[in-house]
Amino acid sequence: MTARILVVDDIVANVKLLEARLTAEYFDVTVATSGQEALAFIARSSCDLVLLDVMMPGMDGFEVCRRIKSNPRTTHIPVVMVTALDQPADRVRGLEAGADDFLTKPVSDVALLTRVKSLVRLKMLADELHARAGTSFDAGLDDALVLADPARSGPGRILVVDDRRSSYERIVTALAKENTVEVEPVPQEALFRAAEGGYELAIISISLADYDALRLCSQLRSLERTRHLPILVVTEPEDSGRLLRALELGVNDYLVRPVDRNEMLARVRTQIRRKRFTDRLRDNVQLTMEMAVMDGLTGLNNRRYLETHLAPLIDQANNRGKDLCVLIVDIDHFKAVNDTHGHDAGDDVLREFARRLRKNIRGIDIACRYGGEEFVVVMPETDLKLGVMVAERLRERVAGEPFSVARGSKLLPITVSIGLATVDRPNDTADTMLKRADLALYSAKRCGRNRVVADAA
Repeated sequence: MTARILVVDDIVANVKLLEARLTAEYFDVTVATSGQEALAFIARSSCDLVLLDVMMPGMDGFEVCRRIKSNPRTTHIPVVMVTALDQPADRVRGLEAGADDFLTKPVSDVALLTRVKSLVRLKMLADELHARAGTSFDAGLDDALVLADPARSGPGRILVVDDRRSSYERIVTALAKENTVEVEPVPQEALFRAAEGGYELAIISISLADYDALRLCSQLRSLERTRHLPILVVTEPEDSGRLLRALELGVNDYLVRPVDRNEMLARVRTQIRRKRFTDRLRDNVQLTMEMAVMDGLTGLNNRRYLETHLAPLIDQANNRGKDLCVLIVDIDHFKAVNDTHGHDAGDDVLREFARRLRKNIRGIDIACRYGGEEFVVVMPETDLKLGVMVAERLRERVAGEPFSVARGSKLLPITVSIGLATVDRPNDTADTMLKRADLALYSAKRCGRNRVVADAA
């Protein structure tokens, strides 16, 4: 992983130490020795994370953090407060200023790298959301930041796996204000609950009495339904070996007992944000893929999808000696609908036709809007007789009931003409089949429309 880290501290020795540790992990490190210098750097350049000392002359770290988080252009940059102060009041001040996490001096390598990597990944997800928004900064990422934060939007869903009542009750009490927290005291049941529960974070005690918590972490990472679920483990101070093993298994973050409430809130918020960003990105990718192959008006597949899938289906039918049928369906006198009743009415007709089409074909059939008022249906393992029967049924379903348009204020009689072709030649291709079906469609139109004509070849 590579990222640009801004280290802000007025003590040169502290800066050099953090710089050396991060550079050894191949991070690009920039340093600033005052709050004003840090803000000036952020204003003119980009960075992926700020490690910010609290106690600095002039402008302290709380004020620097507050200014970073109050600027819409920099609010998405993660800020980690690094301090020698370990008082709850200081952590509250940090959270109020917008800090994403805390590190207490002296900073251990494990804590430093775990927090930095976790927050850098969060920043990268935010950047990707910003890039996919494709519009202004505020129209894309800012809304995503609000929706991702359990403190400002809906509560996070958390599963706590802990068999010690005193331990999990403290966790629930600390998190209940911002989150919906459920407890599973039986570790053997935790995997099933995590898979079925739609959780956004799992908090697991690493010191379960009669169960290997690391095995549970490994199972959560290997199961498809929980692979992307963030995991935060709660560990004992002396259990550093098992903690390192947990991080190697893919655990996202950790807390050391006794757990500081504000530190836990910060870590939990980070992981829930990350989960929500990831889910939103995954949804965006899925939507983009669907939009690339779907017709937005009718919800059917589009011409691009047909061109991608028809040729392999024909080759498969030719190679295996299977039947395949193609229908080209054209809505009769559709131009007159648009000219007489308007394009909104025409859109209503197209949507209703698509609905009736879907109801009269099988799940394995492919229905596409080919262009304008023309549609193509591909029916695998369908011979000429069955294809004609399906086409006639569709024609009857269209002609048998008027189409409601203009919010039900008008009923229009609609009919369709259908041309049909089947695979019956060893060297059939997508182009030749569509051409034969198209010729049959023109024959149906010449013969008076509202009919089915099969290719005679």
